[in-house]
Amino acid sequence: MTTLNRRIVLASRPKGRPQLGDFRLETQSVPTPAEGQVLLRTLWLSLDPYMRNLMDEVGPGYAPSIEIGAPLVGGTVSRVVASRHPQFQEGQLVLANAGWQDHALSDGSDLQTIDDLAQPSHALGGLGMPGFTAHVGLLDIGQPRPGETVVVAAATGAVGAMVGQIARLKGARVVGIAGGAEKVRHAVEVLGFDACLDRHDPRLAAHLAEACPHGIDVYFENVGGEVLDAVLPLLNVNARIPVCGFIAHYNDDGAPASPDRRAQLLATVLQKRVRMQGFIILDHYGERFDAFQREMREWVQAGRVKLHEARVEGLEQAPAALAALLDGRHLGKLVVHVAD
Repeated sequence: MTTLNRRIVLASRPKGRPQLGDFRLETQSVPTPAEGQVLLRTLWLSLDPYMRNLMDEVGPGYAPSIEIGAPLVGGTVSRVVASRHPQFQEGQLVLANAGWQDHALSDGSDLQTIDDLAQPSHALGGLGMPGFTAHVGLLDIGQPRPGETVVVAAATGAVGAMVGQIARLKGARVVGIAGGAEKVRHAVEVLGFDACLDRHDPRLAAHLAEACPHGIDVYFENVGGEVLDAVLPLLNVNARIPVCGFIAHYNDDGAPASPDRRAQLLATVLQKRVRMQGFIILDHYGERFDAFQREMREWVQAGRVKLHEARVEGLEQAPAALAALLDGRHLGKLVVHVAD
């Protein structure tokens, strides 16, 4: 086993889109586990849009900001390479939060064994946090009913793809919004959406109105920006909007250049009796995650839900890959292959 631990730390808080200079690759000694700890080797690292938020100074109630000089946070599939913990043995595969580094210590409280997964990296995607986000947000807050219209942006991303497929399983009509012709085709032909629109189309608002002739009952919000602008006039009375993110604004630096839509948003929420609710998926793991995994595994094994993964090779590629993710360049769940 190597005695060196590579880790990527936050070198500076980004101004707008993250640049390579905002990250720094460091090397230090591999830590030694104390009594009650395990030493983990990162095999797969998850890259997710929320990481950009934590690179800023985040207010209370969300998640702690990443400190300058600290490793970037992130979910991982890791192998236990040394254990002084009674519940974990060397060689086990676990779902962990080791972050952007080769090795990490854990007291076991944040670990879940995943030895039975044929493709372990799926524990970071459709069978993990993104799939869980879609499941909780759509079913608890969105509550789609058969025949209703559900709209989801970033429709081929890690969360959006799961939202659309779950909504279809619940009998809803699903309209996706994605970036580019390849993603639009993927949403319809592979994921089974009823329709999908290109967010780059200058006539997006008009096309969305055509695709939703009976209005929108559920809008799963993870983008914001011009997509939200196009959705607002089409919301039905008693529509529901689960909010898990707003990726269109994560790289904003200073006052937005777009028109101020706050009055329109508030008027719509009031007049249409819209329920708009934000949620943080970390709040739900204790009582819901096991049940979610059982149901999602059944759907995947039966072919009713399809998982698509984009892979990047090497820990050192993570900074550029995260920037590309925020630009919408990847299809499906993005993971970094760190080690075999």
